[in-house]
Amino acid sequence: MTADQLILWRHGRTASNAGDRFQGQLDVPLDDVGRVQVKDVAEWLAGALCGRPCRIVSSDLSRAHDTALALGSLLGVPVPTDPRLREIDVGRWQGLARDEVQAAEPEAFAAWRAGEDVVVGGGERRSEAGARAAAAIVEHAVVTEGGVLVVAGHGAALRGAVMRLVGLTDGEGHPWSPHVLGSLRNAHWADLPRRGQRWVLDAYNAGPPRGRTGAEG
Repeated sequence: MTADQLILWRHGRTASNAGDRFQGQLDVPLDDVGRVQVKDVAEWLAGALCGRPCRIVSSDLSRAHDTALALGSLLGVPVPTDPRLREIDVGRWQGLARDEVQAAEPEAFAAWRAGEDVVVGGGERRSEAGARAAAAIVEHAVVTEGGVLVVAGHGAALRGAVMRLVGLTDGEGHPWSPHVLGSLRNAHWADLPRRGQRWVLDAYNAGPPRGRTGAEG
């Protein structure tokens, strides 16, 4: 590992987030609140990272890529995309509100809410999404020449990746506890500095100390 620090940044709010709908891998854009969120956070991160080499990579879904571009434009660095950083594939649940899924598939919804590592809506397991995202992050960290690697992605995939990167999973990638980490809020991030050859979790659900418009979205 050659990056000194990972910033795993969830995208800003979307209309689906505001409406409590499953997005999965649907390409839902940022809403007006989301655009304000990422502008504010990008300005804060640009100041916090100023003077250190910084590389940015993003999911190829527009809500994450536009989040990353807000920072990339301030730092003057490119923002390549990697489809392995996409959100968990929730299959037939994509686009549905939570109450719609609960009504249609109560047992499956209850298992998901309880944190069981089920195939969500016929798509992916949480552990599978976390594994592919973590693999992508490690690969990008290896080719980062010191400094900071900022990864713009999605709540479930990044949470699963964090668990893998810091060892909060068993040998099969399942979390020790289904709720060992909460959900990443929109435009918030996890901060993982490197200690020797290991990543450590220094902050989770971090946000800028000012201007958190719609931070709970």
